[in-house]
Amino acid sequence: MTRRQLFGSLCAMVFLVNMARLVFAPLVQPAAEEFGVAAASLGVVTSAAWLGSAAPRLPTGFLLTRAPRHRVILATGALLVGTASFTALAGSVAYLTVGAFLMGLSSGMYFIAANPLVSELFPDKVGTAIGIHGLSSQLAAVGIPLAVSAVLFAGGWRTIFLLIAATAAAATLALYGAARRTDLPAAGTEDRSLVAAGRAQWPTILTGIAFVGGAGFLWNGMFNLYGDYLEVAKGIDPGTGRLLLSLTFAAGLPAFVVTGRLADRLPNVPLLLAITGGFALTVFGLTVAEGLAAIAVASVGMGYAIHSLFPAVDTYLLASLPDRHRASAYALFSATAIGVQAFGSGVVGTAVAGTLEYTTVFQLLAGGVAAVVLGLWALYRGGRLPAGGRPGEVPAAEGAD
Repeated sequence: MTRRQLFGSLCAMVFLVNMARLVFAPLVQPAAEEFGVAAASLGVVTSAAWLGSAAPRLPTGFLLTRAPRHRVILATGALLVGTASFTALAGSVAYLTVGAFLMGLSSGMYFIAANPLVSELFPDKVGTAIGIHGLSSQLAAVGIPLAVSAVLFAGGWRTIFLLIAATAAAATLALYGAARRTDLPAAGTEDRSLVAAGRAQWPTILTGIAFVGGAGFLWNGMFNLYGDYLEVAKGIDPGTGRLLLSLTFAAGLPAFVVTGRLADRLPNVPLLLAITGGFALTVFGLTVAEGLAAIAVASVGMGYAIHSLFPAVDTYLLASLPDRHRASAYALFSATAIGVQAFGSGVVGTAVAGTLEYTTVFQLLAGGVAAVVLGLWALYRGGRLPAGGRPGEVPAAEGAD
């Protein structure tokens, strides 16, 4: 079995693990209605899913210094089966919050193990491979609002978790068969220390965090509370809000593929500066947009920009990190970045449940992201940022530990 066939199995698995951490956003309103609480107060549930995604990233990085990548990926599939089944039984907000955290664990483990493996399966086309893998992940994001609407029409919202568990079981078995028949790359065999990787690669790690941390924090707060934001601030009904959320995620489909290819061809840092600045601008545009058409256009621009950021920053890291540090350094980057992002919906929900309006909160956060971009641009012009690498080149950070 070829590497392309294994890659296909990974694309199926990433679809499911991304669904595990994104499924709670369109369930905020129906779950809040059942539990008798305000939708904004369930921001803690969506934040729990992202905190769960952040929590295992460093431990998984350590695990990858001892175990092959594909075995860790298989463990994430088994974990998703159990945690999705557990969440289906939620009878309170506290239970649902715990379930969200546990389901998030599977996604965090998966991405730390799978993204380095994907880059090593196709070392000459890292950006393209990461982009296609991200496209598969994004298909879940696009389909979730529509799937939730269909499930709500047919029955209770807990059914979606049972469906995730059953599908994850089948996908895990398929991946196991594919991995057994594939000649796997040995690129990570010398990666044996998180500390050594952190010491050697900290400039690249911190640069990646700077690009994706603030933007991801804003995005997490935006998409997890998007339906409630549109209803409260724009007067748009929940059904239309779910459709607009699906449209926003759909904009990420071409973004992953196009930007992945661009990241293989263009200087990484200027590309990241343009993408992150564009995202801040589109969020501000959404807050001032009036009318359904204008809101839809702003949402599409926002969705395209943020989903361009993810393959660009992953390519920046994975194409430039040496084999002996790749998984460990990527784990350090990812754990820190997702930890920052995870608090987005909780902070936004708390602020709105208090005294601030959605529009004010999102404009302030967009301004903060824009300020970070300006700071990074100044550092880049001064030659203070690692430039990233290209597939096939010897990374500049290859020096001694």
